[in-house]
Amino acid sequence: MTFMLMEPSNQTFQELIGNGVKYQVPRFQRDYAWDREQWEDLWVDIETLGEEQYHYMGYIVLQRKSQHDFAVIDGQQRLVTLSLVILAAMRNLQILVAKGQDAAANQERLQVLTGRYVGSKNPISLKVDSKLSLNRNNSANFKALCSLLAVPNKRGQTYTNKLLNKCFTFFAEKNLGDSGQAIAEFIERVTSGMVFTKIVVQDDLNAYKVFETLNARGVQLSTPDLLKNALFSVATKNAALSDDDLDELDESWSEIVSQLGESNFTDFIRYHYHFQAPLVTKKDLFAAIRKRLDTPEQAYQYLASLSYYAPVYASLLNPQDDWWGNQAVAYREAKKYLLAFELFTVKQPLTILMAAFREFTPEEFVTLSKYLYALTVRYTIICHLSPNEQESAYNQIAIKIHTKAFTRASHVKNSEAFKKLYPSDAAFANAFEFHKMPSRRAAKQIRFLLAEIEAYLGHKTDCDKTTLEHICPYHPDAEWDSYFGEGINDIQDRLGNVVLMAKDDLKRSGFTEKKAAYRQGHHPLARQVATYERWDLASLNAYQAWLAQQAVATWQVPYS
Repeated sequence: MTFMLMEPSNQTFQELIGNGVKYQVPRFQRDYAWDREQWEDLWVDIETLGEEQYHYMGYIVLQRKSQHDFAVIDGQQRLVTLSLVILAAMRNLQILVAKGQDAAANQERLQVLTGRYVGSKNPISLKVDSKLSLNRNNSANFKALCSLLAVPNKRGQTYTNKLLNKCFTFFAEKNLGDSGQAIAEFIERVTSGMVFTKIVVQDDLNAYKVFETLNARGVQLSTPDLLKNALFSVATKNAALSDDDLDELDESWSEIVSQLGESNFTDFIRYHYHFQAPLVTKKDLFAAIRKRLDTPEQAYQYLASLSYYAPVYASLLNPQDDWWGNQAVAYREAKKYLLAFELFTVKQPLTILMAAFREFTPEEFVTLSKYLYALTVRYTIICHLSPNEQESAYNQIAIKIHTKAFTRASHVKNSEAFKKLYPSDAAFANAFEFHKMPSRRAAKQIRFLLAEIEAYLGHKTDCDKTTLEHICPYHPDAEWDSYFGEGINDIQDRLGNVVLMAKDDLKRSGFTEKKAAYRQGHHPLARQVATYERWDLASLNAYQAWLAQQAVATWQVPYS
């Protein structure tokens, strides 16, 4: 399959709009949403065109429907707002005509500008057949603005249409020129100065690939819109739905996106897919979803599934969410494990937990969370093993939970997929024994890990109410240099060189003074360090080897 119909090209707004081409915002794409902040930013950009010839407006992704018709896949907010700028300027021309100021010439200017940038007028109704057509919620209001060059006088306008009207008024009140010639020059300057990179694709599968490519390069496009268009197109296929039905679909989708936020949406779609079907790559995900959605019934089932799991996923990401207060009390025991995933920004277990939330009892869900937490510390945080193998194994486990082949946490821990990932005690201890973490960037994570070991040793430690104490200071003096010599810079970030303390008052004190403070405190790890006569490389190695054995017991999945 050819990836694109044409290479990306740079075009001005005038070149995009000022021809016989028509653009349609897909029926189910999001409503107009820009507000005053974006309008003001655009106006600042427009004002720079007096000093600079061009201003870059970013990518616009189009899908060719026929030779002269395109669907706007990404870029509608910018296209619509620039169109409203032109309409606002034309409104000012219309006012000059009404005042009799150079009326004939200005009326002629209006006719030329309407044909070039707005569309052709029906000679009977005087309504405009717009070059740019918006979605079903904005279409009528935008057409009225194009035809009237004024805000339509209607009651009960929706929020999104109020934004369209306010945008038109915002720019109409700017100084766009005090004569017909000046206004026409303003329009020429804006339309020839705003430059887009135009990408044209054949179908929504290619559009999705463009989105993924551009997003990977840091150009954030709206992936939820693309999936919504595809899903709703299937849902409404062969069915004449009422406006109420369409509104209900829209509301369902809006709720899903609002639960997640766009930044989490794509990950949610991946994890949601991967507890139901075999693993696919990111670039093949959209095609895989489309393949499973052939009928309106399948589309509705998929939408219902997204609606159910969106709050689950969002709340797994945020263990402090008040959503948990509406769930069974037994789930609260899982909070500490979910907090650990959040702290270390680990998302891979969520595909399993999403499936388990629906299929397991709360007690089994908590136990499963504990097992996945122990595996995460061993496999991901300390051993740094392959995320690809982990994702593949988690996919297998999640599918078996979803299909009810696994109904208990023990089924998961005893599965070959889980056991294959689980580092042995020896492998984990070996990795832990010399493990380093950058204490300046990961202080909270280190405090958490050490507090967990202290909890295993019988001392309940709140990691948020402790501080990290470097035994050998981060900036050692000559006395400390004598203990470690040239290797001193290699040991500061080892887990064996830091302990938890209530306060960090010791700074660069000598080890004798530090030992006395460690003995007086209540933290078992510091008290263990105080058993060493001196703090040199041999002591550090011995202590971290002991610490590794405590870690083995702390993060343990019980096997008989």
